[in-house]
Amino acid sequence: MHHISEGMRECIQLCWECRSECQEMLFSHCLERGGKHVEKEHVKLMADCIQACQTAADFMTRDSQLHASTCEACADVCDACAESCERIGGEEMKRCAEICRRCAESCREMSKTKNKKAA
Repeated sequence: MHHISEGMRECIQLCWECRSECQEMLFSHCLERGGKHVEKEHVKLMADCIQACQTAADFMTRDSQLHASTCEACADVCDACAESCERIGGEEMKRCAEICRRCAESCREMSKTKNKKAA
């Protein structure tokens, strides 16, 4: 990944951290707790966040000329996931929301760096 900027490396790392946290939280916390933790819309947002973070990280890792678009979408998904986690509450969900917010902020910055090769 020598051709990737330091900012992009950091964003990739945050995407993977967010993906891992959301996946662990969904399967090791939410599904075990039940109730509001497994409400349909929350579970879908968690799954969307897992996928969006992986996709954004993958696009940046290969220095795709379309990475800015996936990062913008990832930021929106991470913000929505963070809001859902905050509504549910609890220390674990608060930690997940914080990681989602950090990822969203990084992806939003990365979405502003349109690759020069893009049309």
